[in-house]
Amino acid sequence: MQANDLSGDAAASGGRLLVRGREAVDTPLREAVARMPSPARLWTGFHFGWWDAEGEARTARQGKALRPALTLGCAEAAGGTASAAAAAGTAVELVHNFSLVHDDVIDGDRLRRGRPTLWAAFGVPAALLAGDAMLTLAYQALAAAEGPHKNDALPLLCDSVQELIAGQAADIALEDRLETTLHEYTAMASAKTGSLLGAACAVGALSAGCDPKRAAHFTRFGRRLGLAFQITDDMLGMFGDPQATGKPVGGDVARRKKTYPVLAALTSGHPAGQELTELYAQTAPLTAEQVVRAGTLVERAGGKDLAQERARRELDQALTSLAAADPLRAPHRELTALAHLMTHRSV
Repeated sequence: MQANDLSGDAAASGGRLLVRGREAVDTPLREAVARMPSPARLWTGFHFGWWDAEGEARTARQGKALRPALTLGCAEAAGGTASAAAAAGTAVELVHNFSLVHDDVIDGDRLRRGRPTLWAAFGVPAALLAGDAMLTLAYQALAAAEGPHKNDALPLLCDSVQELIAGQAADIALEDRLETTLHEYTAMASAKTGSLLGAACAVGALSAGCDPKRAAHFTRFGRRLGLAFQITDDMLGMFGDPQATGKPVGGDVARRKKTYPVLAALTSGHPAGQELTELYAQTAPLTAEQVVRAGTLVERAGGKDLAQERARRELDQALTSLAAADPLRAPHRELTALAHLMTHRSV
């Protein structure tokens, strides 16, 4: 399915779930950040786009709140309410942003959402401390949640964070190896991205009183969607519009990251893939022209098409798992529409 295959009603349905996800966590998220010590509160509010580096209120581009939207959607699909899912959604949004802040430090990225990253504005120590504070707040938010299966939710979220960290470590390790397989990539991406999306869906379902066996179907939905989402993100990093993504195109290539489309090209057996291998084997930093050339080679070797096909297959598997969770009809439609929006962004 291509992006323009989505009907206007379906796209609007997914968009409404995103808006409601953001609304559900906005107040509890701000209340949680207000409990931080003053330096961390300033840094974190800047990262969320609530104020500038001096603490003056401003309207800045914020994250899409995909994870809270998934938490809310799965809660409603299991028969729950937005209010009951708010604490869980707040927790997963805090975990996600903890990972973003630390990832920006690891990757050396100076821009996110079209503005300076936290470390670029305040320094690496501030970014590390703010990320740590967000992670602590996430656990506190979920520990304070109510519901019959609240004792299942916190260990599940903790496990997902451990898996996310393992995935990030694997991602770093893969950067230093020229020979990497697509299987190694998918294992890494499933841990780095799929683990938290799976947890977001599961804690939402658990907040609705869903039994753990049924919640496992929601987990699988989120995990497979996470892999499809990551592959789509890889393509945006190479072929996307910087005005839409808020990030410079080619940053992954400049660091010689082994993203899915790159790996698909490297292992294609196509002459363009061989030329790309030679580029990636160089020890000197890639020039701007070489970064552009790498994108051309990936497309010629079929890497972009193969990545799009793999993302489509993962999306299909995700929606099969969602259907197996026996979701309520209206939330099922919204979650399906949101899943399509997440994997059919402009490339």
